[in-house]
Amino acid sequence: MIEVTVARPWIDAQFAAPQHVLSWTLNRPGLVRADRLMWREVRDADLHTDFDVAAWLDAELASREARDVPCFLTSRDVRRVVRRDVRVEGQEVTCLATVGLSNAERIGTRRPVAAEVAGTINVLVAAGTGMTEAARLEALAMAAQARTVAVLEAGIVLPTGRATGTGTDCIAVAAPEGGTAFAGLHTALGEAIGRAVLGAVREGIETWQADTAAAEGTA
Repeated sequence: MIEVTVARPWIDAQFAAPQHVLSWTLNRPGLVRADRLMWREVRDADLHTDFDVAAWLDAELASREARDVPCFLTSRDVRRVVRRDVRVEGQEVTCLATVGLSNAERIGTRRPVAAEVAGTINVLVAAGTGMTEAARLEALAMAAQARTVAVLEAGIVLPTGRATGTGTDCIAVAAPEGGTAFAGLHTALGEAIGRAVLGAVREGIETWQADTAAAEGTA
């Protein structure tokens, strides 16, 4: 269903056929049609206040003849991408996630964050089931809920309370057009999405915590 190539600083997730992709990626937000989705790693040191990230990303994608490809940005080492493949009652879902929590936030609050800090959670959900627009939106909600549960389970305490995500999280749902109208908690599709995202983000958080602890130990 999806073929993944990691060649730092890029991840290239190629779909078996063009898909409808719903996301809020910087370069191609909303509902678009694409045959793949990409990640571009960016260094925290590059993210100064005068950095025009949209123009930079456009130029980077143009250099790969990929300006029409939805693209996540992450400061996480793209080699740390996590994949989960889940099948529930014939519903097949793949989740790819990169996870960093250096700019963690709690919903309903805001903290001052340095411009050069860009830890984030990027989640791609690729489903084999053809969905209506409403189901696609519901699938996006399932992915967000699963991401939030994984972050809450990590127990990251901020001055504003327990973290629920980061200030720059992004989610994309890719699936064919079709007649499946529901993707919620009572459906096999919703269960598959939730299990895939929860498992991927959990593992990503554990890896990020281990890497952060190791870096602090050698500082």
